[in-house]
Amino acid sequence: MAEELKVIVFTLGHEEYGIEVDKVRTIERMMPITRVPKTPAFVKGVINLRGVVIPIIDLRGRFGLPESEPTENTRIIIVAANELEVGFIVDSANDVVDIMSDTIGVPPEVVGGIKAKYLSGVATFEENRLLILLNLSEVLNRSEIIQLEQMGE
Repeated sequence: MAEELKVIVFTLGHEEYGIEVDKVRTIERMMPITRVPKTPAFVKGVINLRGVVIPIIDLRGRFGLPESEPTENTRIIIVAANELEVGFIVDSANDVVDIMSDTIGVPPEVVGGIKAKYLSGVATFEENRLLILLNLSEVLNRSEIIQLEQMGE
């Protein structure tokens, strides 16, 4: 029997992506980010969110997509990955959808210029919409997690 997954849908460029709701802590509007030296270019810095210092990653930069200026729709999705809270800058965070686990297929080698290792699958929903599901453990690999943990201290 197929399980139902609740997924938050967000966009980068013209592609729709998803993160499981249970991994998302909160979605915030864009806010000032304090730059931290000696970090990869896609690590934009840190924010102080209700007294907690959270590292911020630009998902466009992480995936090698061209950067864009923040707009009114730009959001920071705060996720919990490996006991660490991290914020992802996305173009917009639209809605929450229910996806049946049996509609999720193996991702192709590259989707929208993004390597398959960053993706956990591709789901079809609402007849012809494709949703690319993120593999959070690859988006944040071990060495980056250690570096991000040190930023929060």
